[in-house]
Amino acid sequence: MSEAYIIDAVRTPRGIGKMGKGALSQMHPEHLAATVLAALKERNNLETADVDDVIWGTSGTIGLQGGDIGRMAALDAGYDVKASGVSLNRFCGSGLTATNLAAAQIMSGMEDLVIAGGSEQLSYVNAFGAKLYEAGLSSGGMGVGNPRLQAKHPQTNQGVAADAIAAMEGISREELEDLGVESQRRAAVAMKEGRFDKSTITVKDDDGNVILDHEEYPRPETTKEGLAQLKPAFEMFHDMPSQKGGKTYKELVKQKYPDLEFKPVHHVGISSGVVDGAAAILLASKEYAERKGLKPRARIVAMANMGDDPTLMLNAPVPAAKKVLEKAGLSKDDIDVWEINEAFAVVVEKFIRDLDLDRAKVNPNGGSIALGHPIGATGAILIGTALDELERIEGRYALITMCAAGGMAPAIIIERV
Repeated sequence: MSEAYIIDAVRTPRGIGKMGKGALSQMHPEHLAATVLAALKERNNLETADVDDVIWGTSGTIGLQGGDIGRMAALDAGYDVKASGVSLNRFCGSGLTATNLAAAQIMSGMEDLVIAGGSEQLSYVNAFGAKLYEAGLSSGGMGVGNPRLQAKHPQTNQGVAADAIAAMEGISREELEDLGVESQRRAAVAMKEGRFDKSTITVKDDDGNVILDHEEYPRPETTKEGLAQLKPAFEMFHDMPSQKGGKTYKELVKQKYPDLEFKPVHHVGISSGVVDGAAAILLASKEYAERKGLKPRARIVAMANMGDDPTLMLNAPVPAAKKVLEKAGLSKDDIDVWEINEAFAVVVEKFIRDLDLDRAKVNPNGGSIALGHPIGATGAILIGTALDELERIEGRYALITMCAAGGMAPAIIIERV
């Protein structure tokens, strides 16, 4: 089997995901994705005619974000027309899955140079989705509009699922807020020390004017006392119909777990931020890298996917991590950096407890609670963040995983070279 290497990883800063308020919200989704593809081309003097494929992850595949962004963004970025492109959707795990598939193509010997990544313009998706809901239409997703599927596997709102898991696991709001404050603290240290600088690009318009050159979302002033004053963010969703005339999101959980009593817990300070952003990773075979003088930064060690209960939907990262460790022939003690997406604080808290991990090694530079979660891009962002951290601390292995709607989790282990 051939080896697959990461040559480079880039990402945009994350902009506030509200239409008209975030710096990236006025960009076309394909142009947003094109910014990171153009950066890879320029940073690596890339011969884009050699790119076998651009595999792109996006979750909100509606409206302007509903086409084949992998191909359209490559064309927008000025790539040779020979560079093919495809888009995929594994909800939150889309960017990570795109990377896994790109690596698999190279490891199989079928391709030599593949770009993986993802993007999400949540400012646009949420505005478009709200219009569909008001019109009584579904934007797709987790079984909405499919009563046959919901009867078999009821799927709720993610925040409601997070609240249910917190009750099941006996994790208190105060414990979750400890994690939220720590995410902000770690992100603030990372930004102050320039730990993200190597991979973060400046987004500019066609005239060279800066659109965004910094993270818009973090709130480093966050305190435990401040979080204690916040109202639960998903309280309204507990009693909201999943679609007009349908069951409420809480009723969908109770359909599967009738004896579970739970209340709204998660709020904006312990949930991932709504942002816009894009990220891309350049992968190559050993032979291509040597032929073109490209210096690998990491080797793909192992990849895995795992499904879990679609009703709770957020619990697959632990079995996914165990599966990918087994595939790699490694133990948890071999991992120097863990990146588990902070979709909600309970996901990370449960992950740490179930695997009995050293907290200092998990999301050492903060996560999506502090920095935001541009859904389709986040998996690729986390791989780049983990790689940057491995290089900073001179570590060897990093494991990256994340929950995805439908009760799934992709995972990957990389080795610094």
